[in-house]
Amino acid sequence: PGHCKPGRPSIESQDENRLYGDVWLLEEIAQKTGLWEDLLEAFGGDQDKVDTVLTLAMYLLCGKDTYNQLAAWQRITKTPASRPLTSSYITRFTQGITEQDRWNLLKLRSKRLHKNELLAVDSTSCSTYGSSLADIRYGKNKEHLPLPQTLEVIVYTLEGHMPVYYRSFPGNVPDSRSLSVILEDLRQANFKDVVLVTDRGYESIRNLETYIDLHQPMIMGTKLGQKHVRKILSQLGSFDHHPQEMQVDAKNRLDYLQKDLTYQIEGQRGNLKQADRLKLNLYFDPMRRGQELIDLDITIDTQKVALEEYLENKTPLDDDETLKRVYRFYDLTYDHTTRILKAYTLNERKVEKYRQEAGFFANTTHGLDLSPIEAHEHYKLRDEQEKYFALMKGICGQDRPRTSTESGRIGRSFILFVAQIMGCYLSHIRRTKLGTDFASIADVLGEMRPIRYIEHPHTKPMLTPFVGKQLEVCEAFDLDVPEGCAPSYPVRQTSRGKRGRPRKN
Repeated sequence: PGHCKPGRPSIESQDENRLYGDVWLLEEIAQKTGLWEDLLEAFGGDQDKVDTVLTLAMYLLCGKDTYNQLAAWQRITKTPASRPLTSSYITRFTQGITEQDRWNLLKLRSKRLHKNELLAVDSTSCSTYGSSLADIRYGKNKEHLPLPQTLEVIVYTLEGHMPVYYRSFPGNVPDSRSLSVILEDLRQANFKDVVLVTDRGYESIRNLETYIDLHQPMIMGTKLGQKHVRKILSQLGSFDHHPQEMQVDAKNRLDYLQKDLTYQIEGQRGNLKQADRLKLNLYFDPMRRGQELIDLDITIDTQKVALEEYLENKTPLDDDETLKRVYRFYDLTYDHTTRILKAYTLNERKVEKYRQEAGFFANTTHGLDLSPIEAHEHYKLRDEQEKYFALMKGICGQDRPRTSTESGRIGRSFILFVAQIMGCYLSHIRRTKLGTDFASIADVLGEMRPIRYIEHPHTKPMLTPFVGKQLEVCEAFDLDVPEGCAPSYPVRQTSRGKRGRPRKN
C-alpha cells in the first residue's frame, strides 16, 4: 500500500525471550521427512490444525508432564501453534480429529515408500487404568501386569526407520487373528510392492493362505513345532557338532538349510492358486544349543527339587494353569480336591523334543528370491521394532493412556503417530551418526533446548548462537545453521568505498 514505508516489514509483537532449540530441530525433521507437507494436505490446507498437531506431538517428545501443563510450556517455549493450548481446548481438538484424517495421512505416507520396502508388523499391549473404552479387555499382557489392556499394532519400515501405519485392537485379540485386518488396511492405504516381516506370533495356516491368496511377499518367523519343520529336524538325525546336511556361514557363525515347500489353495471361484516360491529356512547355532541344553538340565533339576518339597510337606499345589507352565517337563499325579501331590514322573517325550529343537530356529519366505542368509539378515532388522515401542512407552509417556472417550482416543493416537515419526527419525540419526556423545534422544533435545528465540516490536526476530555440540547435531542431521547463528560471520573488513555516486568536493 502507498502509506507503507519502504524497507523490511516490522514485527508487531511484544518483547519475548523463549526457548526454541529443541522445537527448531523437530520442525526441521518434520520438513525433512515430508511430515509437515503431508499433514497440510491431509487437513485440506488448514495451517492452524497442522500447527496444533505438531505442537501436541512435540510436547510428547520435549515436555515433562501431561497436557495440563502444555499452556505453561508454551509461555517459555516458542511452538508452531501461537494460541495457548489449554486442557479444554486440547480435549475438543483431539475429539475433532476423525478417522478420515487418519486415512488421509496414511495414504500420503505410503507414497513415500520405495519398491520392495521391508515393513515389520508387530504389536504391544498397552495397559490402562480406565474402563470406558470398548477395546479394553483382559488378554495376554506382555508386561505381565494384572490390568486390562488394548493391543497396539504398528507397521514400521526397516530401511527408512519410520512408522507408516497404526491400529488398535481389543486386548484379548491374538496377533494371528489381527493380520487379516492389517493386510486389508494396507491394501486400502495403497501400500503396494512391499515385503511384510512378521514374528512367530502371526504364524498360522489361515495367515499363510491369506498371503498366498493376495500374492503378498513376506518373511515370517516359524515355530519349530510345526509339522513340516519337525519332519525336517527328524531327518537330520543325531550329530556331534552340527548336521552334515547344513552349510556354514562364517560371517554370522550359523549353519543353514533351505527347503522348497509346495502349498495349494482353492480360491473363492474354485480356481487353484499355488504358493509363489514358498521356502523354509532352517538355522542352527551351536553356541545357542549348548546354552539351551544347560538351561534344560538346570530347569529339570530345579523342578524336581520343588516337587520333592511338595511331596514331603504335603503342601497344596497351585492351580492347573500354573502347574502346566512351571512344571512342564513332569507329569503330576495329585488329588484334585485337596491339591496334594501323590507322585511325579519325568516326561521323556517332552525332554527329547526340547533336545532335538535346541539351537535351531527358522523362518519362511513367500514371493521372494532370497538365500537363507539374506532372509536372516532381513528378519534380524525387525529388532528395530522394539525401539519404537520403547519410545512410545518411554519418552512419549503412552504406557498408560489417559483417554476415556472413543473420539478422544482417535485423536490422541493420531498425535502419538505424528510424534513417533519425528522421534524415530531422531533416534535413528542419533544411533548412526552421533555415536556415544548422546545416550538418548532426550539428550539430543536437551542439548538443543537452550537456543532461544528473541523478539522485540518492530524488529526482525533473532536466534541465539549455535555452539559446541549443537553444531555437531546440525551436521549429523544435515541441517543448515540459521543465518547469523554459525561461528563464522558475513561481515569482513574491506577497503572498498561506499556504493553509489561519490561525494562532490
